[in-house]
Amino acid sequence: MARSTSPTGTVQLIRLGFAEPDVVRHTIEEIRGLTQDVWRPSAEGESFDDVVYPLVESASHAADPDQAFGYLARLFTVAPDRAELLTALTSDRTFRQRLFAVMGASTGLSDHLIRHPDHWHELADTELSALRPTARALRDMLLEAVGADPRSDEPVAGVRTTEGGRDPSDALRIGYRRLLLRLAARDLCGDVMVDDTAAELSDLAAAALEAALAIARSRLASDAAPCRIAVIGMGKCGGHELNYVSDVDVLFVAEPAPGAAEAAAMRSATQLASWLIRICSDHTPEGTLWPVDAALRPEGRAGPLVRTVASHLAYYQRWAKTWEFQALLKARVVAGDRALGEAYLDAVQPLV
Repeated sequence: MARSTSPTGTVQLIRLGFAEPDVVRHTIEEIRGLTQDVWRPSAEGESFDDVVYPLVESASHAADPDQAFGYLARLFTVAPDRAELLTALTSDRTFRQRLFAVMGASTGLSDHLIRHPDHWHELADTELSALRPTARALRDMLLEAVGADPRSDEPVAGVRTTEGGRDPSDALRIGYRRLLLRLAARDLCGDVMVDDTAAELSDLAAAALEAALAIARSRLASDAAPCRIAVIGMGKCGGHELNYVSDVDVLFVAEPAPGAAEAAAMRSATQLASWLIRICSDHTPEGTLWPVDAALRPEGRAGPLVRTVASHLAYYQRWAKTWEFQALLKARVVAGDRALGEAYLDAVQPLV
């Protein structure tokens, strides 16, 4: 056993806040073995303890130091570029702080890094803290992730090849978590304020809903009646107030496309809305996103999933209760046909 005076000795690890120093020392030996073919002393007399101590010290500032350092060994196990990772860790303090902050706070994002170890480069991005991505940029990135053209009025997944030829639902989850990883690192390192974090989470959810709608369109039969559909964000999503574990509340508005019969078009819209909910909520090999809740619609779960603007308006004029008008205070268009969504908001806002 190493002396307690070692920079990574048991006493020092306890002082740094590790709950299981023996496990950490075992993990250090794992990392030593995984990097022995890529590590070279940068100065005469430098030991591996001298190299690993900055990693231990940075991990000690994480919410769960033991968890953070344990995930580091797993990352080295799967990383295809261990030499580059080790160099980045030992030379870039900001990157170390981001990586350990994420791995010490979120098992979900840490497991994502283990499945996609190349995503550690996202946390080494020198421009990560510079600017908050726009809602449009997030939308375009997730549409491209599922193989849809973000310039299209009605993007359809799979028109372009998804990255790695993955199933679009998996590609959506991977793209979403890549962007969430970047946000969480900025959030945990104090580079973004709480209200800005909530707003960006809401924009990211809206982008995911747009990509999920593109996937849903790709599943619609070629002879299905054409329709226009808009997704209205409600609650925390509509109010730019989402947190990391929020459900996403929505309601759906649809109209027949020119020349389509209303009944058939509404069936198509209902299929699209149902698939969108499942695409976001279902578990795949890449996990799930979050539950999509459409219970704030007129008549709640007992009512139709999709209504026209006129049908929504008729309900609100005759039957709606005070809380239903209050819920509309935060409503905004988050995906789909923007013009239709704005027409819906214009119709109901005088009642609110």
